[in-house]
Amino acid sequence: MPRARVLIRPKAGILDPQGQAVERALPQLGFTGAANVHVGRLIELDVEDIAEVAGMCERLLANPLIEEYEVIELASASAGEPSA
Repeated sequence: MPRARVLIRPKAGILDPQGQAVERALPQLGFTGAANVHVGRLIELDVEDIAEVAGMCERLLANPLIEEYEVIELASASAGEPSA
């Protein structure tokens, strides 16, 4: 059974308060040179049909008005690397 990895991020131009908080905190912790920080979500799921994942994202996993998503198919449920 294939595994799908879904990366969900705020769309460009959408306010990202978590990303802004992380961006402000990094220099205070001694890490410089980070900019345009965005915080998103990672969802992994085993599916019978990888083609259904986009529909899952549109209807439940992501908010298509303010978020964009990327679906990565992994080789199998036991693998952790993208398939070739």
